Amino acid sequence: MIVRSADGVLHLISQPDHAALARRIMERWAPLYGAERRQSILLAVEEHDYGWNEPDTHPSIDPASGRVFDFISLPTPAKQAVWPRGVARLADQDAWAAALVAEHALTIYERFRAEPEWTGFFAMMTATRDTLVSQSGRTPAQLTHDYGYVRIGDLLSLVFCNLWREEQTYDRWQFRLHEGREGHEGHEGQEGLVAVTPDPFAGRPVPIAVTAREIPDVPYESDAALQAAIRISPRITLHGLVSGAP
Repeated sequence: MIVRSADGVLHLISQPDHAALARRIMERWAPLYGAERRQSILLAVEEHDYGWNEPDTHPSIDPASGRVFDFISLPTPAKQAVWPRGVARLADQDAWAAALVAEHALTIYERFRAEPEWTGFFAMMTATRDTLVSQSGRTPAQLTHDYGYVRIGDLLSLVFCNLWREEQTYDRWQFRLHEGREGHEGHEGQEGLVAVTPDPFAGRPVPIAVTAREIPDVPYESDAALQAAIRISPRITLHGLVSGAP
């Protein structure tokens, strides 16, 4: 779950909805137009967070604070369980896309590799990734190349969905948020403009939108209380723009 704070409310964005937004952005990413494995790459972008369906359908709170667990603060065992589910489902459709998602899991948690509670996770996901690469008949070098698109899509969507203010970088690309509510010329009514340098969209900005549940920004007494608040909450749409840097 992505938890975005805004003026006394929380906007809850599911991980699968964030991933679907990532695909819509990457469909317009010009460097991907001629990629040999474009469809598998786009499938991996869209499905990379499928395993989050279960925790996002039944979100939970930190008992110590009553605050909603997001995808970062969720306890480690629950986070680790996400990835085998998502990769296994995708492997039935497209082994290469599944290998890319396994690589994504290994990449985003790399900082935990030396921690004992992550040892089993890394061993399992590495073996799964290597098996899928072998099944696909492709090479680790091709995996590294194609994975870059998955990571870029993920970062671009996360910058917007989380309203991350710090510049994010990947390879030669920089991603920076300009919040629309601050009155940037030409972007009124948008929750945010994500500017990309260098411009990968051939000068054509990409309108984006993602749905969210809007709940009060208060501590919750229990998981049941949180889930009850979500059931009666309005669904809203958050609008933005991704563009080459102004």
